[in-house]
Amino acid sequence: MADAGLFIGWGQPVRGREGQAVELFNEVLGYYARLQEEGEIESFEPVFLEPHGGDLGGFILIRGEAEKLAAIRVSEEFTQFSLRAGLMVDSFGVVGADLAERLQRQMEYYTEQIAAFA
Repeated sequence: MADAGLFIGWGQPVRGREGQAVELFNEVLGYYARLQEEGEIESFEPVFLEPHGGDLGGFILIRGEAEKLAAIRVSEEFTQFSLRAGLMVDSFGVVGADLAERLQRQMEYYTEQIAAFA
């Protein structure tokens, strides 16, 4: 079961690069599908957000084991996709996420720290 995630978010496409952004998006979805087939990630979910006045236009949540996601995050292929995305969309970012048991452990640590300062 996935205990970690990668939140990959972006804003609007850079003007004039909309077509390239769509091509890259489809290429990236193929990459994540391959990683899922190979057992490197558990799942991924692309999401487009409706206009809301903020910088976030959409995201992909990748679920998997923390160690495997850490290796993917520093891989050459992931790095190249990230660099390309940063040139094609505004506000591109990658953020690690705790899920399931890791989330529960984080809450336990947080609660312990609150008690230590009380």
